[in-house]
Amino acid sequence: MKKALLVIVAVLVALIMLSGAFSGGVIVGRFIAPPSVPSAQVEVLPPRTEQNSTESAPTPLSPTESAPPTRTGTPNNLVKLFEPFWQTWQIVHEQYVDQPVDDEKMMQGAIRGMLESLGDQHTSYMDPDQFRQANIPLEGEYEGIGAWVDPTGEFLTIVSPMPDSPAEKAGLKPGDQVIAVDGDDMTGIDGNLVIRRVLGPAGSKVMLTIRREGVEEPFDVEIVRAHIVVPSLESKMLEGNLAYVHLFNFGENTNDELRRVLKELLDQKPVGLILDLRNNGGGALNTAIRVASEFVGEGVIMYEQYGDGSRDTYTAFPGGLATDIPLVVLINEGTASASEIVAGAVQDYGRGQLVGVTSFGKGSVQNWIPLKDDEGAVRITIARWLTPKERTIHETGLTPDVEVKLTDEDITANRDPQLDKAVELLTKK
Repeated sequence: MKKALLVIVAVLVALIMLSGAFSGGVIVGRFIAPPSVPSAQVEVLPPRTEQNSTESAPTPLSPTESAPPTRTGTPNNLVKLFEPFWQTWQIVHEQYVDQPVDDEKMMQGAIRGMLESLGDQHTSYMDPDQFRQANIPLEGEYEGIGAWVDPTGEFLTIVSPMPDSPAEKAGLKPGDQVIAVDGDDMTGIDGNLVIRRVLGPAGSKVMLTIRREGVEEPFDVEIVRAHIVVPSLESKMLEGNLAYVHLFNFGENTNDELRRVLKELLDQKPVGLILDLRNNGGGALNTAIRVASEFVGEGVIMYEQYGDGSRDTYTAFPGGLATDIPLVVLINEGTASASEIVAGAVQDYGRGQLVGVTSFGKGSVQNWIPLKDDEGAVRITIARWLTPKERTIHETGLTPDVEVKLTDEDITANRDPQLDKAVELLTKK
């Protein structure tokens, strides 16, 4: 009886401390982001820095409200709620066949199961080793296959291959799932760790087993790794005096580069501008707002909405360079996250037409929160973002104003009907 009383008291103290730790962790994590956390939505192989992205807790540019408060139960309620957990814990220690059990692994498994029960693929747990590996600094140049990926689902998923990369040359497509690497099954393996398996020295080979929608059986793709330089954008003048900018990602220097090329292009007095966001996996949220501001002169660019209905509002920066020129934006199934913020604002304001196919549909915001005592980290979906007209695109994507598909036959024949349609629309204007 005395022993049972001591256990109950210990549990009470632990739960009270745990409640405080969770409250502090959420608040600190929401406003003070941990450094160098990799992308969990779309990234180059290797991953992008996530902490300033639409996958992390950004510093709001023009917030109207603060984040919602943390809510917890009373100690008595929590003790009652956790009775089955501690009962199970005790049963395992007393009756499980292989003793002693690993308490730390059971604790980590409990956290992982708790987050999985939310049913959100972007909310997850990384144990200390996974978190350390995911935080290995990675630069804008590396050796691998060259693809933007989503490591948050059941399997590592290709969002889009990079231009002229080994991944593109091998025929990888948006939506492809990597179910095995060099013959090793990746079921249950954290996507960020699968990325590490795909990386490797230039000239070496990696065999990826791919599951593709519409293809009955998985198939193997052998890729020769290469030295990859992560591009930011390319620009040129097209026939018909049309300016063309292809944005590959939303990095720290993207807006500066964009403003530089916009000035160069606009000095040539183009009659229209094509912004190509195809296969742009996203990146930094602040960069997305600034890029959108180059084309949308004023007003709301996006809302970040929390579970209790409160929201932060992000508005356009003044001084956009291309707010009046006729505009067409190209999108496809690889247009995701930050690039959807830009395309959504352009579409909502009628600033230009979207041409292509429905975008990826990544409209949620995540925050990485390191756990105390180097026990890993939790990645929590804290909000969803909405377009200026308060549309949510999460898991649905943006529907283009003019749908134009790009087929395998088009790619083989080096045709681009989506770009051709954009040229046609701007020429008519």
